[in-house]
Amino acid sequence: MTFERLVRHESFASKIATKALGYLELERPSEVVTVNAHVNASMTATLLAESHERAIRTGATTLIYGMAVPFLGFENSRATEIKPDFSVVAPKRGSDRTGSWLVVGDAKDYERLRSRIDDSRMLKGFLQVAVGAESCSSWSLLPRGMDVHTHGVLAVPRNSFLQPEAVVENLHDHREEVRLRIEERRVEAVEADYDESKPLSEFVSHLIATFDPSSCTTCTLFSFCRSELRSSTDPGDLLVELGISRDLRARALVLVDGSNEAVGVPASVAANIAATRQGTAQTTGQLRVDQVGRPGTVNVVIAKSDAAALGVHGIAIQRIASDGRGEWETHVYDDPQASDTRRKVMRVLGRALSSAMRDQRTSSVGSPGAIHVVVPDKVTADLLVSIADNLAGVELSRLRWERDTEMGRAALTFDGEPAITPAALSEVDRTAVSFLLEEDRARAFTLRCPIIDVRSVVARHFVAGGPEANAGRLDYLVGWTEAAGDNPLEHRTFADEIENCVHTPGARLTNRQSDAIHEALSGGRGRSTPARSTDPPTYEALVVEELSYKSSVLDRALDVIEGLPASRLRDAYRVVESDAQEVWRRRLSLRASDLVRFGRTYRFWRNSHVPMIEDDGLCSTQLLAFSNPHAAHGLATSPGTRQVAFATVISTLPLVLDVDSRRVGDGSRVVMLARNGEPCVEAESVSVDVSPKGAFKIDGLSIGPLEMAGVAEHAPKTHFIWEPKAVPELAEGDLLVVADLGWFPELRANRYLNVAKPQTDRLSAPREDCDFSSYEENPELHQWCCRPHESREAEWSDELADRRARGMLNPEVWPPVRDGDAFEVSPSGSPVGNPYIEAGEEVPEELTIDDIE
Repeated sequence: MTFERLVRHESFASKIATKALGYLELERPSEVVTVNAHVNASMTATLLAESHERAIRTGATTLIYGMAVPFLGFENSRATEIKPDFSVVAPKRGSDRTGSWLVVGDAKDYERLRSRIDDSRMLKGFLQVAVGAESCSSWSLLPRGMDVHTHGVLAVPRNSFLQPEAVVENLHDHREEVRLRIEERRVEAVEADYDESKPLSEFVSHLIATFDPSSCTTCTLFSFCRSELRSSTDPGDLLVELGISRDLRARALVLVDGSNEAVGVPASVAANIAATRQGTAQTTGQLRVDQVGRPGTVNVVIAKSDAAALGVHGIAIQRIASDGRGEWETHVYDDPQASDTRRKVMRVLGRALSSAMRDQRTSSVGSPGAIHVVVPDKVTADLLVSIADNLAGVELSRLRWERDTEMGRAALTFDGEPAITPAALSEVDRTAVSFLLEEDRARAFTLRCPIIDVRSVVARHFVAGGPEANAGRLDYLVGWTEAAGDNPLEHRTFADEIENCVHTPGARLTNRQSDAIHEALSGGRGRSTPARSTDPPTYEALVVEELSYKSSVLDRALDVIEGLPASRLRDAYRVVESDAQEVWRRRLSLRASDLVRFGRTYRFWRNSHVPMIEDDGLCSTQLLAFSNPHAAHGLATSPGTRQVAFATVISTLPLVLDVDSRRVGDGSRVVMLARNGEPCVEAESVSVDVSPKGAFKIDGLSIGPLEMAGVAEHAPKTHFIWEPKAVPELAEGDLLVVADLGWFPELRANRYLNVAKPQTDRLSAPREDCDFSSYEENPELHQWCCRPHESREAEWSDELADRRARGMLNPEVWPPVRDGDAFEVSPSGSPVGNPYIEAGEEVPEELTIDDIE
């Protein structure tokens, strides 16, 4: 509601209408009139007629909000009306102005994470706009000469202060989809022959459920369908309840009946069914390769505000040093949305990271190890990086405006409005911001992990029972790992217990807790209350209680992880991150490209990273195949993997294998990855050397050629004699996972196996010989490696000033120029959205999450 009110604000209504018309290449409006239809169809029709006449007569543009339009195909019925948040009426191009365009729009308070709005949400928003466009187009009261435009507009938050921005998109495909789906629903409604006098439960109870526990949660019938499946005695319904894909259910059915094997069923699916039946988590067999709990890691939990994209109620931090885990340090913020709060969050994190870096330098002189931020879920990581992205944009804007001031120019935003120059980032703040932006760049690389998601680490070692979607919560997953064989979990009871818990392990809050915290912060419910009193003590107590639960769950997860044995490949993963962070440290110390997110880098640099990303992906897959038997099993099962295959031991003297592959055969050299679900790299006879610069060297694996010569004549063509240099202890019937040596760097002998290390950035990052004076002494040579932000932003400031002087920027230019950066700096005096000024309102019972979004 806060955002919708901002869309109607006079400061933004004209901007949204004007920019939408500019992006559609229509005429620049002579004026923008804002009118309210009060969600009334008759009033909407009247205002459309007046707006149409105004557009033809004076060329004015009208923004109508609060519209109500009969649903497509149900104009003369009691069907619920379509209620577009706003529409823009503008004259068609041409001097005669014989008609007008109706551009349908909606306001969506979508969160920007890592400076972007999720594509699926934007798609959902434009589909809703398309429903409004189709309904308006078919309305008999649409004025003659007014046409619904082919494009629609979404008003979405441009920044964390909820200031609206217009996004325009062609609705052709969306409108076709809407027409198709509405017609399908009409046909289904006719065929259903539903008697409204009978309860809905009787009508749907006999239908075969198309149920997915991960995607059906927003449906009003979710609880009903789940209850039907839970009460069913059909074994196949358990697979539906667990979310097992339809193509696997027939083969997996034997696992429900108690069998331990099923042909063609992935090991992870089989383990999920087994855990559900037995009431205890199943292990994947992988040993630890993560860095959780090591000195140099910083554990972080956050209580996120649901009322603001980057709002933070509180944060708790725990640093791990050489003497073990420290105490949790808790901070509560009474203004979750404020820019100062975001700086405080970065300051707290920056102090912990600086201490961790100092410890690493002390313990490893000359080659400090990597530091990591450990979080309970991906949302926490996204929130931290989004805050860093926000503050980096503010800092870069500050550098440009300081240049403007230095050159005697007025500090202006991209749209030419007066700007207020923010305070500079402190060194501690910048350390946290730069580190988190490094994580944003590292997302393209599988092996990089500046931020470690503990939930994914636990899931790498254990498979929980119940629907896989439930394992998205860390407390659910940890609960399964703590269950013992003499006290197993009943998956439905435990799932309900976690679902009904008032707290969450991740950044987002439950609805109950979020409402309670919001009420304590902003006051009691209801707009009619003239005076509302806030309750700071209760607010602080609720936030501290929430953070305490989150930190306790993270502590439990660390206890579980630290109880697992480490893999011989653990140091290999650490070396990859340490090498990459050595480059980041140079970025930070020289202030060179340490505040640039991945999406703002130039195309040549991104393209040059493609080979690096491919090498990283290959190395990641190979290390995972060695260390994780489930992953090796999955690679061998996948028809798209040519280099990994199953092999069954037929005899030991000679050693004959039955290789289940059409590509691995006579003359191929293979290495044994796993035997009967046990990773071979973890054997006592195997050693891993991580010191070579170009590759990890593994010694002691069984490597040798496959030969058909010597196999009995009557034997199948898939039988081969295998002669590895290091002969393993095998028995007839053993199931092996083998890999073709052509998958790895060239290997002459059959002893050492090399896994190529991914390369670090050598094109757009400071080199080892760069220092503070390198760019000043030789700008041409060092412009792409160590040029500081101050120099780069000063040049860009001068370029923008030159374009503005030539009338090439907003507001002089038409159509408007799009701001690709859209950094988080508001114009001086611009209104901002504050969801805490007014108390929260209850969501109407008839609306689902899909309706609200």
